[in-house]
Amino acid sequence: MQAKKDTMTSTLSGGALDGIRVVELGQLIAGPFCGQLLGDMGAEVVKLEQPGTGDPMRQWGQGSAPTWWRVIGRNKYSVAADLRVEAGQELARALIGRADILVENFRPGTLERWNLGPEQLLAENPGLIIVRVSGYGQTGPYATRAGFGGIAEAMGGWRKIVGFPDLAPARMGISIGDTLAATYGCLGAIAALHHRDKTGQGQIVDAALYESVLQVMEGLIPEWAVAGHKRERTGSKLPGIAPSNVYRCKDGEFLIGANQDSVFTRLCEAMDRPDLACDPRYLTHVARGVHQDELDQIVEEWTSRHTVAEVEAKMIAHAVPAGRMYDAEDMLNDPHYAARDAIVTVDDPVLGPTRMQGTFPKLSLTPASIRRPAPRDVGQDTAEILDRWLGLEVDAASLVAPAQRDKGREGIQFPD
Repeated sequence: MQAKKDTMTSTLSGGALDGIRVVELGQLIAGPFCGQLLGDMGAEVVKLEQPGTGDPMRQWGQGSAPTWWRVIGRNKYSVAADLRVEAGQELARALIGRADILVENFRPGTLERWNLGPEQLLAENPGLIIVRVSGYGQTGPYATRAGFGGIAEAMGGWRKIVGFPDLAPARMGISIGDTLAATYGCLGAIAALHHRDKTGQGQIVDAALYESVLQVMEGLIPEWAVAGHKRERTGSKLPGIAPSNVYRCKDGEFLIGANQDSVFTRLCEAMDRPDLACDPRYLTHVARGVHQDELDQIVEEWTSRHTVAEVEAKMIAHAVPAGRMYDAEDMLNDPHYAARDAIVTVDDPVLGPTRMQGTFPKLSLTPASIRRPAPRDVGQDTAEILDRWLGLEVDAASLVAPAQRDKGREGIQFPD
């Protein structure tokens, strides 16, 4: 089944943030993913990159070609600016002075060393919203420590409870600490925009990676503080919630979640074991939790005699929440993904037609969209942005050429 809109288009709605200007100073994942979210929702995102090298994400990705940048760089313009020297700092300040949102994810104190501290920026642009993503936040005794997403996942409690109890803590498989912080940073920026609409005031959004992880840790804190229960690694099962696990089939694994009373009854019917629903050991939610291991064995004894397709058909027929374990190939071939444009094709200047995740969430009146692919070259949009944002007609190469980096603002007149 083909997607209804399987190619990038510039004819879609400008998005809910149409007209909002964003300057992105971050690199790698946390800052750039925040910029991606804002860009997908319609904001014009100008990314300042180090001349020559650009964002390290340009080199990241598995397989025959680095692909990650093609996703995280979409809907962005690339402007080359060396923030370590006066010329780059002046350029950054001029652009930030025309922006609604600034996104950065450097270690606290870095912007200040570059003469781009929030106090100075807000004095020049009082309505500016500054999203600061860092490992430990802008305050506190750990603020100046170097922090990556994985370290934040450990401090926030995530890593310790992921994996099997007899093995070392496991990584989730994606950079969840970074993307959570980026998402909370984006949420904070949108809330700050609403406040600015009422008051005209900009503000700082302080998004710490470890606190972003902490926010999704459910009842982990009160479980210990109130009840003295400390969560541990439990593998694929949810302790006390049964049956809810990954079960082996003839040709793979299948996830079933049938812990609710009525759903469990339907699972028993699907398994041709209606007697289980009347068994005192499995009659209630609490009882099933107590006998979780033996119940999982019963379910897996049944699934192991069938293929994934056979089990899936039974679950659908009996309205039992369940699903296959998808990989990228499965997603690309799934009709539901196609029907909802969850995966789209972008006409990429580097890779050609490229399949990638679509925009999300879906807004009915102002849908997000992919309006332009990730920049091919570092600084390719410098001249255009300086002209359109600042009214400057300059040779973009003069801003980034090595011979010019230490010459301050020679030949460039920034408007007040």
